[in-house]
Amino acid sequence: MDKVCPGAAAAVADIPDGASLAVGGFGLSGIPAVLIQALYDQGASGLRIVSNNCGVDGQGLGVLLGAGRIARVTGSYVGENKEFARQYLSGELEVELVPQGTLAERLRAGGAGIPAFYTPAGVGTQVADGGLPWRYAPGGAVALASPAKEIRTFQGRRHVLEHAITTDFALVRAWRGDRHGNLVFRKAAANFNPLAATAGRITVAEVEELVEPGELAPDEVHLPGIYVQRVVRLTAGQADAKGIEKRTVRT
Repeated sequence: MDKVCPGAAAAVADIPDGASLAVGGFGLSGIPAVLIQALYDQGASGLRIVSNNCGVDGQGLGVLLGAGRIARVTGSYVGENKEFARQYLSGELEVELVPQGTLAERLRAGGAGIPAFYTPAGVGTQVADGGLPWRYAPGGAVALASPAKEIRTFQGRRHVLEHAITTDFALVRAWRGDRHGNLVFRKAAANFNPLAATAGRITVAEVEELVEPGELAPDEVHLPGIYVQRVVRLTAGQADAKGIEKRTVRT
């Protein structure tokens, strides 16, 4: 039951080229930065990432993106990552853009064993009708577009069929965790982390504070350890090193 790994490098050592990964975080909040850096050092490439966004230039998943290690992204937001936009528009990167709530539910459904679900989000748009550019050709033409999806009417309202997401691995960050893999997320850092964790067949969690089994009260636990296979204890310096996407100050 002791799921603690000796370090981040050991925790991601078996992630192969072409693996699919669900990655927690939103912007730079709650991102598993230490695991991402370890994966960069490990050298895996051709990765298929499922995450709300792809970090920012030089931080978070942006580290892997800038090194050309990511082949496909399923997410909601390009954001202000200029390299993400450049690779997508130049045809170097395949991108499936998904409404944010739909992405969250696709991950949750994958973790819950639900193969698909209907939602009204996206009906009447290219999300449902197809034609969203997934990959561009070098000259700017659309090389690969999204397919049309099944539509059904429930209670007089049209809904689109969305398929659940499961991945080979998941990388997440938690505030506290125990040796059994039970996790607690803090404030906004919860975001996509619990959902990503459930969707991974092998889930690796970096935790800012590691406690012994029994120290977390059952009603404190946000994610049961059944979903987590590996735990990495961060050093104090790693736990404190949190990037800020946009710094604003009062005049």
